[in-house]
Formats: sequence, C-alpha cells, structure tokens
Amino acid sequence: MLLSDVPMLAAHHAPDTPAIIFQDQRITYAQLRDRCWRLSNALMSVTEPGDRVAILAENCPEYVDCYYGAPGAGLALTLLNYRLAPKELAYIIGDSEPRILVVEAKYLPAIRQIRHLIPSVERILLIDGEAEDAGSYAAFRDAGAAVEPGRRPQESDLCWLLYTSGTTGLPKGAMLTHRNLLAGILNSMTAWESGTEEVCMFTFPMFHVAGYVMPMHHLRAFPLVLLRSFDPPTLLANVERYGVTNTAMAPTMVAMLLENPETDRYDLSSLRRLGYGAAAMPGEVLRRARARWPGIAFSTGFGMTELSGNVMTMGRADHDRAAEEGLEILRSVGRQMPLARVRVIDESGVDAPPGVAGEILVKGDQVLSGYWRNPQATAAAFTDGWFHTGDVGRWDGDGYLYIVDRKKDMILTGGENVYPREVEEALYRHPAVVEAAVIGAPDPKWGEKVVAVICVRDGHAVTGADLVAFCREEIAGYKKPRHVVFIDVLPKNASGKVLKRELRDQIAAGLLILEDL
Repeated sequence: MLLSDVPMLAAHHAPDTPAIIFQDQRITYAQLRDRCWRLSNALMSVTEPGDRVAILAENCPEYVDCYYGAPGAGLALTLLNYRLAPKELAYIIGDSEPRILVVEAKYLPAIRQIRHLIPSVERILLIDGEAEDAGSYAAFRDAGAAVEPGRRPQESDLCWLLYTSGTTGLPKGAMLTHRNLLAGILNSMTAWESGTEEVCMFTFPMFHVAGYVMPMHHLRAFPLVLLRSFDPPTLLANVERYGVTNTAMAPTMVAMLLENPETDRYDLSSLRRLGYGAAAMPGEVLRRARARWPGIAFSTGFGMTELSGNVMTMGRADHDRAAEEGLEILRSVGRQMPLARVRVIDESGVDAPPGVAGEILVKGDQVLSGYWRNPQATAAAFTDGWFHTGDVGRWDGDGYLYIVDRKKDMILTGGENVYPREVEEALYRHPAVVEAAVIGAPDPKWGEKVVAVICVRDGHAVTGADLVAFCREEIAGYKKPRHVVFIDVLPKNASGKVLKRELRDQIAAGLLILEDL
C-alpha cells in the first residue's frame, strides 16, 4: 500500500463525504481522489521518478493535493516551513533540489529574493492565481487526467522529505518513505481511541510531521475541517459550526485557549476528544484544561519527525485514573504502541532499569530511512538498527515512559545534571507564570548556570527573587535558577516548540541581560 492510495480507498467507501472542509469550501472524497490523480498525472509529464516537488504555503486544499499527488507520481514532496527566513528557505531548497515549487502568493516575494540561489527549480506554480514568473497551480493540475496514474511507486520510494526544525545547527532532511508513513499511520490507528462517527479538525501546520494524522482520518473516511493556521477564535467558531468531535493541538495552543477571554462564548459541547503533543505539556496547563473541559477525553503520545508520527500513547482511561488516584503517570507519555519498539539506554548502551534516565531509542518500520544526502548523520543516528532520538526518558515499573528532556538541553552545573523540563514544571506552578523556558548559560565557576526566561500572566506581578524562592521550595537547590529574565513572548517554531537556541544566542549577544539575584 502507498500513501497516495488513501484518497482512492476513502472515495471507494465514502465518495460523497467531505474530505476537506476549508472556510466555505467542501471537497468530497471522490473530488479529492480526482484532484490527486490529476496532479500525479500532470507531474509525471514533466518529471522523472525520484525528483522532488516542494511546497511553501499555509494549510489549504491544494496542500492536501500535494500530500498525496506528488508521491503518487513517484516524487518526493519537500515540505517547507513558511515561517523561515528567505536565507533559510534557500538552504533547504538548495539541499533538496526540487524541480517544481508550489507556492502561495504571499510567499512568492520571498522566493523571488532567493531565485538565483535555487537553480534546480524549473517551474513555479502559484496556488492563488498566476504571475509573470509563476504559472497557475490549478491550471497545471487540471491538465492532468482524473484517472489512476499508470506509473506506480514502490513502498520503499521516498514520499515526504521533512527538514528537522533546526533548533540546533542546520536542519537535516528526514527521508520518510511510503512504508515509513503508512507504518506510522497504522501504528496510531491501532492505538488511538476513535468513535465510528467523528468530525475531525486539523490544526497543525501541514509542513509538520503531525500531518500524518490527516491520512489517518482520511483512511477512516471521516469529515475533516482544515484550519488555515492556528487562531483561537477561528478554531472555536469551527468547532461550534461543524460540530467537531475530535482534534489535536500543541500544548501552547491549549494554553492560548485557556488564556483567551472569548473561549467561553463558544459552544464546544460536540468536542469529545483532544489529543496533545509536539512539545511537552506543562502539568499545570493540563490540570487547568481538564478542569475547564471535564467532558473532553484527553490523550497524548510521543513521536518526532524521524519517526513518521508517534510511538507512545496515553489515552482517556489513564488520564482519568491518574487524576482520580493522584498517579504520577499523568506526567508520562504513556505506553508503547504495538507496531514499534522503544528502549531507554544508559551511557554504556545497556537498557536502563525503571527509574533511571537514559536516551530513548526506537526501532520499527516507521523510523526514517535516513537523512537526505547526509550519510554521516544517518550512520551516527543508528546503532544496530535502533534510532537514537536524542531525548532523555525513564520507565516506571508499569511500562510508562517519562520524557525527562532533550539530551542536548541538559545543563551540567557544578558536576550535577539539571534537566530544564523539571525546573520549568516547578515554575509553571507559580500563579504568575504563563510560560517558562529554562536554559543553560556559560559560567566560569560552575561550567553552566541555570537561567529561567519567563512570560508573566496578565494582571500579575512577580520578581526574579520571588521565583527563585518559590523554586527553592519545589526542587533541589542546585536546580533553581541563578538568573531570571522576563520577556513578552518566547520564540517558538510552528509546532509550538520553544526555540531555546535563540534564547541562548540572545544571551550571548547581550540582548537578554542576566542580573544576579
């Protein structure tokens, strides 16, 4: 089976069900199948198997066409982050070398800036209109025949090329084949709870690996509401208008809904399931969300770009049991899904016992085939077929996995390991803290020192000394921040992850001043 088979299968079972509800536009599964077939056939007429097609756009139906239609032509779809600067886009386009670039009009000026740096691009297709240097995407697509393409890719062919977020160093292209993506989709389908009749909503940017959730809903032939981008009033209005029952969000999105004074104006009674992921959920935010919306079943998991989705899951029953019994598992990402294997190893490469932190390794068909044109990074990422995630975790005695932190974010101060997430969890328990990021900064005496970067909740006042004193009561003394910096907004990527590298760079450049407490 191929990823590009999904619209065809759904159209066979539910041709008239809306596959995409986008603003005032409805596209049925039969229409989506034909759009994807047309695109595949049009692309086959001007490319060779294995070529790349790149897309730079916010969420839209044309993006869904490309999700399936480009791989259906035996091509790899390179998904571009529209929040990147032109220089960053030039690097990724130059590295992936697509022959065709599909772009939204608002991002065409950025492409024009770097046009001389991306010579592989032979044709630019404009999603919304056409220009002197860009043809019409719709006209190009519709020139293809609405019939199943005659050239069928292999399961091992490259399907999506997603570049890692680049929170440290240059981004790497994670190569996800048809087999990788289908394995990730099927793993989640076997583990995630679902009703027989759902109206789903997709909130993440489609260039993110969370896009694998869309084919999962499409395989079940559910109606799917597509948001152009995350915006609280639009999200809430769509839940009310379409009776959305099932959606997923990044923790920052959940926090924004909790802080939005307009949230209670909308009828959210249809919403029965809410998954969260893509970044760590602060315990205090989860507690507030469950109290605010007691009728919603919360679920979470653990995954990453290189894993084509999730490999761990924790559903409603565990959330409810943990809340009722005060169990620690509410801070975990649950248990292993059935179609992948997960380990935690210590520094010597031996499986760590419960309670001992170590690096998380994963093995399974959904693990990436390698990094694009980077054999050194590929070799470094695998040991005997096990993929090194770079995340630090620990098991408990019942098989629940706890994410301690990113291995690269660990702070070594005075010979002691400090995991920023633990300090952040303590800070979130202070009523004045709406967002917190903890990083390490160089220190001549201790090697590194703990720095907390804080966003304060509206209507509250707090000092750095207050927060240090609060942490002293919550965590060990060596873990408490030595410096507290206040900031209006934390820098984040499109999936809601805080860009700690940017905070470190701002401190190094003197843009964030560290004052002794």
